Amino acid sequence: MHPLSDPNTVVLAGDIMDWATLKTNQIITLVKLVVSAMALVAIAMAYWKTKSWVATLVAFLLAALVLWGIVNLPILQNKVGSEIEDTGSAPTSHVLQLPPGSSSGRSL
Repeated sequence: MHPLSDPNTVVLAGDIMDWATLKTNQIITLVKLVVSAMALVAIAMAYWKTKSWVATLVAFLLAALVLWGIVNLPILQNKVGSEIEDTGSAPTSHVLQLPPGSSSGRSL
């Protein structure tokens, strides 16, 4: 009899979070590698097409900026998230007490 088919056996799914974290980290690493390879290809193509060191330098700087943004994305998300949380305050409500017998200011 297979252990999973036994009704007296309890199977916990505690490793699902570990597996999901591992796969997420692997996908992030793969994305960084693919973007790095694309940056190298873009730099090589800029030099091959123009034969100019200025165009190659500009391509290198743009590729470095994109790679920096991708590598530091979690840091940037935390900074932006903390700034958004800091600027927000608890919503306040204002109650206006009207004297008895006065209209609410609305005309129908």
